[in-house]
Amino acid sequence: MHKQVSGLDATPTIGRAPETHTRVIAVSSGKGGVGKTNVVASWAVALGRMGRRVLVLDADLGLGNLDVLLGLVPCRTIEHALSGVCTLKEICLQGPAGIQVLPASSGVPHLTSLTDSQQVVIQEQLEELATGMDVLLIDTGAGISPNVTFFASSAHEIVIVVTPEPTSLTDAYALIKVLTQRYRERRFKVLVNLAKGPREAAEVFRKLDAAVDRFLHAIVEPIGYVPQDDYVPLAVMRQKAVADLFPDAPASQAFARLARQVLQWPLPTLPKSSVQLLWQKMIRLA
Repeated sequence: MHKQVSGLDATPTIGRAPETHTRVIAVSSGKGGVGKTNVVASWAVALGRMGRRVLVLDADLGLGNLDVLLGLVPCRTIEHALSGVCTLKEICLQGPAGIQVLPASSGVPHLTSLTDSQQVVIQEQLEELATGMDVLLIDTGAGISPNVTFFASSAHEIVIVVTPEPTSLTDAYALIKVLTQRYRERRFKVLVNLAKGPREAAEVFRKLDAAVDRFLHAIVEPIGYVPQDDYVPLAVMRQKAVADLFPDAPASQAFARLARQVLQWPLPTLPKSSVQLLWQKMIRLA
């Protein structure tokens, strides 16, 4: 397979258009430390700035930190909703650019693997929240835990975040392998983060693509890269998404282009697997 990784700069601007479907996108990674949550936060903000209605689910349920990254202080989290103290709607917070955020708990080991009944609670309560939203972004945990594979296989699109580090590629391949062999996933989108430039991003994708093409019955598609940017750690220290605090930064511009690109992806019409038959109760696709 011969694919090119662009910097997302060739995507034309798309004006606001009514959408009757909710795009469910899971953002995952094989290992931690690749900037996945930063990607989700700024991607959501970029979509919000375009007038899109965005709901973000922090699905790293036992070690959530999306709220910290956005400077939000939740009174309750998904842990409380799962225990019946409140509903998901009651814990929903408004973030920058009008995005809605469902915060997870931190340091709660019993939530690292949801029970069947807990999965049903999340599915059913997300239905009300997701209705009318343009995009539901799911920030999964890293690795191949049951929670990660559950949320990833339940989404319409799976975006794998990788970096130029060899361990990132190895673990990304492992995640794709599990989702392919156990959950029959066949298509993945790949975003290269922290790349020095388009050549490095293209080489990172080429290595992952070659391994997947050779050993797995799956297709990986490049959706661009986010450059190394000194403004990103500055934003993290100030508990803001870089796209919110420094909208003209190189990384922020990449997220803006990514937001425009995602709106060109085909709208969901039918569940892609038996897992999504459950999620059809959550998101009305008709």
